[in-house]
Amino acid sequence: MKHESPLVKFLVWRIKHISNKNFVLILSGVIGLISGIAAVSLKETVHFIQHQLTGHFNKQDENYYYIGFPLIGLLLTVALTNYFIKEKMGHGITQILYDISKNSALIKRTKMFSRMITSAITVGFGGSVGLEAPIVVTGSAIGSNVGRFMHMNAKKRSLLIGCGAAGAVSAIFNSPVAGVIFSMEVILADVTIAMFIPLLIASVSGTLVSITLLGDDVLFSFKLVDSFKASDTPYYILLGVISGLVSVYFTRVTYKVEALIKRVKNYFGRALVGGVLLGVIIFLFPPIYGEGYNTIKLLLAGKELEILDTSLFFSEIDNVIAIFLFILGVILIKPVASALTIGSGGSGGIFAPSLFLGGVTGYLFAAMLNVITWGNTSTSNFTLVGMCGVMSGVLHAPLTAIFLIAEITSGYELFVPLMLVSAISFSTSSFFEKHSLYTKHLIESGDLIQYDKDKQVLSLIDLTKIIEKDLLKIDPHATLGELVNLVRISKRNIFPVVNEKQELLGVVTLDDIRNIMFDQDKQKSTIVKTYMHSPPAYISSHENMQSVMRKFELSGAWNLPVIDNGKYVGFLSKSRIFNTYRKKLIRHNQE
Repeated sequence: MKHESPLVKFLVWRIKHISNKNFVLILSGVIGLISGIAAVSLKETVHFIQHQLTGHFNKQDENYYYIGFPLIGLLLTVALTNYFIKEKMGHGITQILYDISKNSALIKRTKMFSRMITSAITVGFGGSVGLEAPIVVTGSAIGSNVGRFMHMNAKKRSLLIGCGAAGAVSAIFNSPVAGVIFSMEVILADVTIAMFIPLLIASVSGTLVSITLLGDDVLFSFKLVDSFKASDTPYYILLGVISGLVSVYFTRVTYKVEALIKRVKNYFGRALVGGVLLGVIIFLFPPIYGEGYNTIKLLLAGKELEILDTSLFFSEIDNVIAIFLFILGVILIKPVASALTIGSGGSGGIFAPSLFLGGVTGYLFAAMLNVITWGNTSTSNFTLVGMCGVMSGVLHAPLTAIFLIAEITSGYELFVPLMLVSAISFSTSSFFEKHSLYTKHLIESGDLIQYDKDKQVLSLIDLTKIIEKDLLKIDPHATLGELVNLVRISKRNIFPVVNEKQELLGVVTLDDIRNIMFDQDKQKSTIVKTYMHSPPAYISSHENMQSVMRKFELSGAWNLPVIDNGKYVGFLSKSRIFNTYRKKLIRHNQE
């Protein structure tokens, strides 16, 4: 008898002594802790690299190193991903959503460390993206693989993915509530009360790691200095609209620039082109270097002139209008820089760029307002609320944006304007872009179904596994007698007419020949193609189930042929789809 492994012994012991519910709670805490450690490690590594590269810069000089650093970072990242890790970078959270929807919540083991390594290089060398998405991918991969290791089912693995994401976000910002809500709004499409508790535990665990290891040195934090004034409400409403439009600009520019840079097919050629362009942009606009949180901190502290340090314009800009134009340039060019970074093969996310863009937009809006009205509107408050607005519009996560800014400011003084601007920005953005940057391509391709239980269950059905291939085929030149012989041995009443090239020419049903099938003369003289007819629609085995069901509804048919690359594959029956749907629904509800 073979000796059982320690894991098997543990799992057997666990089943006897710990319920599934309690075991998930334990795992959620462990995953939150590991994700928190990963988040702190990544943050410290990136800031160490940035300090080593740019800590010696003299603000009196034009620092031409800015041109080379991003290029080096992108080339290193591309080399690492193609020769060692062998993964595509892109928008990591989009891939996580795909894995949950289409891959039974199974995430590659390499993602537990690959995004940390590559994003540290990309962002550390100046890539204009953020660390949040890579650390969310890392936490999600940790959750998925812990779930797989512990033999959890797909539903439980999805929950543990959410726990990893919650722990990562809460650790990197020291914001436990935002971590939970981010996981609910962005990662998990269907959250119940039972799922809520593990997310809380994971998020708290991540925050405790952050507090223990970093103290107050989190990625971004700010103490409010100005109170909210109700008289500023009209301005916040206008900022909400502007934030929504900036979100749309960010999303569309990102799609466009990524599509353009990907026309360069060679990976290293793409990194070279993107790296050079990115370097030039950062040389002209140094605030775009890396995540950009230092720029936001300077704006919040009223030290806007310091964002010109180490730039080409250090001694050139000495009036308010010139500073405003420089900041406007940063707003317009930031989406281009972020898209170049990701599209060229870099590793990072749009979380930080959306916060950066919102903060700069909010600051510029308030500063211009003060000039125009001779007022004393709080630029720091509008900077923070702008961060909330653009994040809400880009990520389509209004609650995450509200609670994140509320938590990093250590209070709820701005809760009313945060709610107002977040809601208006989200509504404005949604009017032009129905889906977020993370989900748009997945939803349009049918790879992600949100908030629709029927479609979610349909998406679980693997079309290739329910194709019926037992129908007896007949040659178009065969006689009616040969077809009658097939009728005698067939259990089906449909006969596909297929030529020697395996092309479907039509179908013959039992109803088509019922009146003549016993006529001896016609059995000898009539050929099959005389009675065949074309099916009302065709299906490809690569179609999604929503498209398949639409064809059944429009055609009124109960059976439709499956054709791939012009070749006959088999038939798909509506009754078998319904039977499979029922089994999937029962299993989905049980899980």
